[in-house]
This record gives sequence, structure tokens and C-alpha cells, in this order.
Amino acid sequence: MNFIFVSPNFPKSYWQFCDRLKRNGVNVLGIGDCPYDELSWELKNCLTEYYKVSSIANYEEMYRAVAYLIFRHGKIDWLESNNEFWLEQDARLRTDFNITTGAQNDFIQRIKAKSAMKDSYRKAGVPVARHHMVSPDKAAAEAFIAEVGWPVIVKPDSGCGAEATYKLKCQEDLDNFYTNYPPYPYIMEEFITGTIVSFDGIAGPDAVPLFWTSNEFPTPILDIVADYGDLCYWTVPQIDEKLKDTGFRTIKAFGAKSRFFHCEFFRLTKAKPGLGEVGDYVALEVNMRPAGGYTPDMINFANSVDSYAIWADMVTSGENHQYMGHEHYYCVYAARRDGKSYLNSHEDVLNKYGSRIVMCDRMPDALALDMGNQMYTALLNTEEEKDEFIAFVQTLA
Repeated sequence: MNFIFVSPNFPKSYWQFCDRLKRNGVNVLGIGDCPYDELSWELKNCLTEYYKVSSIANYEEMYRAVAYLIFRHGKIDWLESNNEFWLEQDARLRTDFNITTGAQNDFIQRIKAKSAMKDSYRKAGVPVARHHMVSPDKAAAEAFIAEVGWPVIVKPDSGCGAEATYKLKCQEDLDNFYTNYPPYPYIMEEFITGTIVSFDGIAGPDAVPLFWTSNEFPTPILDIVADYGDLCYWTVPQIDEKLKDTGFRTIKAFGAKSRFFHCEFFRLTKAKPGLGEVGDYVALEVNMRPAGGYTPDMINFANSVDSYAIWADMVTSGENHQYMGHEHYYCVYAARRDGKSYLNSHEDVLNKYGSRIVMCDRMPDALALDMGNQMYTALLNTEEEKDEFIAFVQTLA
């Protein structure tokens, strides 16, 4: 099997996808914009060949790279980046080269726009927030707000994470938004009071999860970015059965086959007429790739599994052949930002939590706006320990 992995060096832990593929007998070929000499030795050891482009965003270069690798190695069976930023290009390359094992252009259209996602969520029987497609007609937006009330969320209909997303709390905010009217489509949604939780895992070729878990985000990334706050989130030791059922229906409705998924929901903390009671789940959005940063590693630590190997098994057999661990923990991510003064020093954190710290690293600049500059990830047993760890890392001096 020939597998092209796009940008296998970012995030840096993604070399493990290539490693597990190689262990399964796959011929792994890389395309990226990082010079070969700067690749980690672990990644170099996984790749049969690496083709450097000046920019992954240059489709002509990427097309020539795939064509060259086909000339060198024969038919390409898979092509994937597992990266949100390249999902659309991945699908275009698959479509153009008739690589039928992954998402094609038609699937990407269903998940590209946040407005389009709502149709599949409805098909799954999951409530969705009311929305308005923003237009130059401010009166139409005001009519929508009169119906749903302040605040409202405005965000690009197609975009990654909390990029260019705003909470409009009053008429002045709306006026300012229209003064700087965006050049690309925006969607406006009613505000939902709830905790953001995700349904994460790996789907098989029949759009049924082979493995699943969940992460909780106590503060939305939108607020983290707007307030220059400190991100924390965690992989839970056990998934709520109601969320599992909602997640399974969502993956089936979207037709998410043979891929990682990261589906986001609100768990209501305040009842909302037409959407549900406290504890019910309301759709937010889907991301058909692993959750950001080093979340795949957090998933592994929390569930005592190897999600990289589960994914590689899915690629080579459509099944999961991995041992599913019986030990489950909270795996907690807590980050700090440069330029802030914290009560407890870096050394204090490491001394207090010792071997319970499973990852400690500087975040790449490309992820720092959302995820902070310095991260600590710990494996903890109880909710109380989780809360204490977050407070110890993030309390300001």
C-alpha cells in the first residue's frame, strides 16, 4: 500500500501516524514544505521518500509532487494530512488522482460551511442553533437578533477554530461589525449557554466509530482568544452514554468514513426553548480530523490506548486490532502565555506534579494564539485533582 502523508512534520507528534503505518507494512511517502534535513529522525525513519514543496498551499506544486510520487512508486492508495487547514486540498488531490479511500470533494462541501453542517446534524436528530446568513442588510440582522436576543455569535461560514469569531453583546457591537463588514460569508447564531464537549475518535469504512472518547472545554476558544486567556481542557475518563449515542448518530449522518473525527456540542447548562433541557446536547460544529495540538496524545494517556495505531489499523484493514486499555484517567491540558506573571513558577509545577506530568513543551507559534505558549499536560485520577492542577498552573501572581 502506498500512502502519501501531507505535512507529516506538523504538529511534531504526527510522525507517529507515519510510524504506525510503516509498522503495518505501508509504504509511507511524505510531501511537505519543511527541508528534509530539518525533519526529526523519527519521521525520517518512517518515510520511504519525501518530496519538498516551497508551499503546501500551492496546488500546482502539490499536484506535481503527487504525480512524481506516482511515477516513482505506482498507484497511490491513500492521501491524508489529518490537518484541518489542508482538508479541502487533500480532497481535491484525491478527486483529481482518483484516490477513492478518503473524503472526496462532495464530502468536503458537506463539512466546509458551518451553515451546511446543520443539515447533517438535523439528519442525525441533533438540535441546532438558529442562524442568519449575514448580508449587507443590517436591518435583517437586527430582525434576527430581535427574535433570538443578545448576545449573538458571528463567525466565518467557512473557517478554522475561533478564527475571526466574535460575540456581539449590544447594538454598538453590531454597528462596529458592519462598519468593518467582512469580505467573505459570515454566519450569525443565537447564543447557547453551555459547556463545549467533543465526541472524538476514529470512524471505520461504514461510518461507525471504531474508537471514541470525549474532551471538555470549560472556556470557549472564542473567549480565550478575545480575552487573551489561558486555555485548559481535558480528556475525560468515561464518556457520557447520551453523548456517545449523539455522537454515533452524528458520524453516521455526516457519512464520515475511514477517518478521525472531532465533533463539538454544547451540553446545556441552561434550558433553551426549542433546543433542550439542562444536560441535553446541541450541535456546534464538526471537524473531520484529530482534535488540535497534541490532543491525540492526551486521548492515548487518558484511555491507555494508542490512537495512532488504531488509525493505522483502520487504514490497512478497516478494523481496530488494538488492545483497549482498562485504566482511564483525566488527561488535563493547562497552558500559560508569555508576558504574564504566574503565582507558581515553572519549576514549582514540575516539582509538585513530577511523574504525573506526561507532556511539557513550548507550543508552536502557529497554535499559540488558541493554545498558549507553554503547556503542561498531567494524568490525574479525580475531578478534584484536575481542578487543583489547573489552578496551580494558571493562577496569576
